Amino acid sequence: MTIGVIEQPKAARAASASKIWLKAIELTARIETLPGRMFADVVDDWARRQPDRTALVTDDADLDYAGLSKRINRYARWARSVGVAKGDTVALMMPNGIDYVAAWLGISRVGGVVALINTKLVGQSLAHCIDVAKPSHIIVAHELTETLESATPHLKTAAKVWTHGDSRSERAIDVAVAALDDAPLSPEEHGDVSINDRALLIYTSGTTGLPKAASISHRRILTWGFWFAGLTGATPQDRLYDCLPLFHSVGGIVAPCSMLAAGGSVVIAEKFSASNFWPDIVRHDCTLFQYIGELCRYLLKAPPSEYENRHRLRLACGNGLRGDIWEDFQTRFAIPRILEFYAATEGNFSLFNVEGQPGAIGRIPPLLAHRFPASLVKLDPDSGAPLRNDEGFCLACARGEAGEAIGRIGTADEGGGRFEGYTDAGETEKKVLRDVFAKGDAWFRTGDLMRLDDKGFFHFVDRIGDTFRWKGENVATSEVNDAVRDFTGVVDATTYGVSIPGSDGRAGMSAIVVNEGFDIERLPAHLAQRLPAYARPVFVRISRELDATETFKQKKGELAREGFDPAGVGDPLFMADPKSGTYVALDAGTYSQIVDGSIRL
Repeated sequence: MTIGVIEQPKAARAASASKIWLKAIELTARIETLPGRMFADVVDDWARRQPDRTALVTDDADLDYAGLSKRINRYARWARSVGVAKGDTVALMMPNGIDYVAAWLGISRVGGVVALINTKLVGQSLAHCIDVAKPSHIIVAHELTETLESATPHLKTAAKVWTHGDSRSERAIDVAVAALDDAPLSPEEHGDVSINDRALLIYTSGTTGLPKAASISHRRILTWGFWFAGLTGATPQDRLYDCLPLFHSVGGIVAPCSMLAAGGSVVIAEKFSASNFWPDIVRHDCTLFQYIGELCRYLLKAPPSEYENRHRLRLACGNGLRGDIWEDFQTRFAIPRILEFYAATEGNFSLFNVEGQPGAIGRIPPLLAHRFPASLVKLDPDSGAPLRNDEGFCLACARGEAGEAIGRIGTADEGGGRFEGYTDAGETEKKVLRDVFAKGDAWFRTGDLMRLDDKGFFHFVDRIGDTFRWKGENVATSEVNDAVRDFTGVVDATTYGVSIPGSDGRAGMSAIVVNEGFDIERLPAHLAQRLPAYARPVFVRISRELDATETFKQKKGELAREGFDPAGVGDPLFMADPKSGTYVALDAGTYSQIVDGSIRL
């Protein structure tokens, strides 16, 4: 059936938003009062109340709450049986599935720390992530054993490897877990674990540099779960579709825990597929789904599906849905409500757009502003460092002015949010900005540029470092991407700055993936309607595909390093002709003229 998108009057929206905020506050308020209660205990509570209700679903299997509770207990006892003590780390390297959730819930409930390893990493990058965690044990899916072996020559950490999915293995985790008791744990088995203790290590995406392991406490997991259960209005009747990687904070913690906190069901897909998305939503009768912005863009680019309006969805929850596609996405797929939010895995404050304001990443409601102070500070456009006044304090941005978003570090009662940092103390300190507005204060640096509008909504501008300066102006790559992607025949695009000898700043370059509808001769006219002259890409690269992280964050570092030299780039290259403005082929001769200054861009 088709569900129309209904516009609420302003007063009704405000009342509805207040009700949503209060529900989230109510659900999270009791966390501090029960310091010995882990998220696994929440699952146990629902298992007693509704043992037969489905908790987790995949294409191959499903598990009810009673079954999930028992499997969590088995993984907890496995951790104890192999000597995992409080604070010891176990690395988890498995694809999306039921046992992924059960494993980290069980191991962490008895004090173990579970490092959620990106399953796409290989070799040195994989070794780096393992060494950062220093695990005593590694659980690896049978089909990923060769991937793990690619890291072996580079590893500094010695760990026992357990295989999942191969009963013939010398250390088959499935066999070991199945042999253990699934009854409730005794107080002695629980051990002295509190919400303050570290439960997980989740890695930053590594869009630039090597990933960092962010420390995630039990308190953080509980807060994420109950907060989103409140904001989404989740109930036991809800079924959430999760096709994001479980090793990521949104796909692996926010999505499943928000449903499990409310006694609902989580449908876990192996991975995102534009062609399978709507059939899966309908087949599993989902009422919500978790998104990342680029997922929405891929769905809009996909051919119409007979299932895309036959769903029973009431809400889509996620982050990164850009304003240029928001209304088209919501209208085409008949989604009644979109809950956009902004958060970082290691961040100490979040923003939530509960009103459904298109293009906004959220706001901090007045009733919470004193508990979680956030601000935007002015930056030096060249160094990226915060600007300071004569007294040495940072300068707050005016409304409409772009600056770095920062959140005060502390506790809610003191007016601040917790920053739990990374495994590396040096990396932790790099994210702390001190003496910001008063001597001795400390704020978390998000690394994100934002703009605050007159209604109090925050709008994402770009990542610091992604914004570059050209012709004396700051260019936000995200805004260029939006314009380029909106052109007929462009499937995907990423924009970055490249250095030109003898020129100040960096010239814009867009790498794009196109289909048969693309006509580069018409591109300049389209861009002229959307972007000022200084922001239009000077160079265009036609690529077969664009490399991205598992959460669709584009890896543009290598593209920027390759630059616009035809000798080092195998893809077709084009340059905006300085006189006509049209895009012309860039060959070795033209490149030489640019480098020696004969052609000035």
